[in-house]
Parts: sequence; C-alpha cells; structure tokens
Amino acid sequence: MASQTIEPPTTMDGYWLTPFGTPGNGSNNTTYIIGHSWEGRDAPFNHLSSAATIGDELNVITGTGTIRYRADSVTTYLKSTLKDSPIWDMVPSRLVLISCYTEDPWGKNVVVSASPVA
Repeated sequence: MASQTIEPPTTMDGYWLTPFGTPGNGSNNTTYIIGHSWEGRDAPFNHLSSAATIGDELNVITGTGTIRYRADSVTTYLKSTLKDSPIWDMVPSRLVLISCYTEDPWGKNVVVSASPVA
C-alpha cells in the first residue's frame, strides 16, 4: 500500500477491498470497507465524520447473514499519511471503514476500526 492511494468506485455503496480479510470472527486479516461521503448528497459513509464514536455498533450484511461489530476507534488522517498508518497492520477479525472526512474531503480521511461483537 505504500505507493498506492484508495480511490473507491463512484458507486454509492460501500466497497469491500477483497485482497484483504473477509468479514466475521475468525477472519485471518483485517477487512476493509471503503465508501464515499458527500456534503449535501446521500452517500454510505456521510455520518462517519460527524457521528461515529467509540462503542457504536454497526452491522455488515453478507450473503450468509449479518455480522455485528463495535467501534474501537475513530481517527482522522491526512490523506498523505493514511498509506503509512497502522490501519494497514494485519489484525485478525478487525473491520476498518474508510471514507473522506466530510469537512475536508480532499485533504483528510476518517477511519473507524471495529471488532466483532461476541
């Protein structure tokens, strides 16, 4: 990832980065889901920047059912430092959501890290 940037497709859905982990407890790597946030327009991660807090519960719906997670951290990164951040460390069963930071979409990303709910 050191030389790459994240550019999700223009879809208004969350986008799973498939080369990494798969959602759920027992995954051997981190699962990454990225999506857009837009000021004044409906997008999947609009509220990550303004409303996500540690302890929030979120659901990931898969073909085999719904997986519940709890947010462990909410962090804002400069886009230039995201590629070298610890979010790319392999952590089994962890879920990471990444989006543009709504108040500065060209300069920052908001990242929510979560663990499966037991």
